[in-house]
Amino acid sequence: MAERRLFQDIAERIAAMIAEGTFPPGSRLPGEREMAERLGVSRVTIREAEIALQAQGLVRIKTGSGVYVCDRNEPSVGQLPVVSAFELTEARSLFESEAAALAAPTISDEQLQVLESLVVAMDEAEEGSAAATEADRAFHLTIASASGNQAIMFVINTLWRMRTEIPEICALHASVCGHDEDTRHDEHAAVLEALKQRDSAAARTAMRKHFSRLLEAMLKASEEREIMELRRKAEASRNRFLISAQLS
Repeated sequence: MAERRLFQDIAERIAAMIAEGTFPPGSRLPGEREMAERLGVSRVTIREAEIALQAQGLVRIKTGSGVYVCDRNEPSVGQLPVVSAFELTEARSLFESEAAALAAPTISDEQLQVLESLVVAMDEAEEGSAAATEADRAFHLTIASASGNQAIMFVINTLWRMRTEIPEICALHASVCGHDEDTRHDEHAAVLEALKQRDSAAARTAMRKHFSRLLEAMLKASEEREIMELRRKAEASRNRFLISAQLS
């Protein structure tokens, strides 16, 4: 079992309080000092947890104002579109690469600490597990949040909904899990390093390389699946022919 990061546990406790109605939609969370005393942790841990909650769409951090609970019951703008895993990955590459470039100059030290913890969490989680997927999602959404652009955050959050809610896309991602694990670690680490260096161009390039490799892996998995299906059909036809020949 992967070791939990403290801020993740605190984020879950705050999320539970939101779900229970302690902090209703639209309300402002208590200040960092009060939350730290209530939950028995440092203000830094509270700050990291709030960043993680914003990445999940549970709260919105308004600089100079506070942290506000989002309304999770707002009407949906519509159902998810029917897209292929390749279309989705192309779209993610476009938006998430630019989000990384925007985030590089302004990302906070706390957000960088969250990203570091999530990279470790991805490495420690079992490949293809829900914990690994959630850490991956939080990594990308934290970068989107660091861009400071609410429209980009909304789009990337919606793209991740497609990634986790459309069965065909989930299945294809599952088929590539376990391959090139070290490469994926290096890719996330490269994105993080570029953000640490406040290098927009390097962050954009590192994110694009990540998605380019993912597209190649998905293409290979799809080709292998199609070949296996052709072999299955050929074997079934061969068996039918042999049975027919024996009966004649």
